[in-house]
Amino acid sequence: MAAGKVPRTTWAPRGARPVVRVAGRRGGRVNVADAVCFKPDCRPRMFFKLHVYHQRRGEPKTFTWNDYRDFIRMVHTELGTPVVWVWDNLNVHLQQELFDFEAEHKDWLVFFHLPPYAPEINPQEGTWSLLKRSLADFAATDLAHLTRAIKQKLKKIQYRPHLTAGCLPTTGLDLHGLIDEPDIADPT
Repeated sequence: MAAGKVPRTTWAPRGARPVVRVAGRRGGRVNVADAVCFKPDCRPRMFFKLHVYHQRRGEPKTFTWNDYRDFIRMVHTELGTPVVWVWDNLNVHLQQELFDFEAEHKDWLVFFHLPPYAPEINPQEGTWSLLKRSLADFAATDLAHLTRAIKQKLKKIQYRPHLTAGCLPTTGLDLHGLIDEPDIADPT
């Protein structure tokens, strides 16, 4: 071996993909709903909700419009302020029941929809990137283990507002430009 060369080892024969086998039942999944909240001159906030699908008969596979409605109410209660909710175009986000919910609560809730595919202007995508990076090389033993890991990683992001704040500049959005300042009456 030449000087300075480091021998390389793998866990699979050359040309074969490494396979990690785990014990336990296969199946199920964890879905995450996430809301990042920005207000000028305030620390950013992040809220999340998990939906665990265990592959049981009659169990919904993902969030329903009722789950999103409850999530919006929870965020509004926690913030104690009117909410402008920005959706991507997931099918459930376009259900009439959510539009009806918005109409019922127009005193504190406004919906905006992003263009059909615009991850570059969605600050929430930064949160997903942080979560995915923190779960790299993670092998869960079962669905409960995966759920605990996701909660733990999201709580780490949630309690570090500078991470959430870092998701906004990459979108090119300016909070101060989005909020109209009240006009000062001209006395003349």
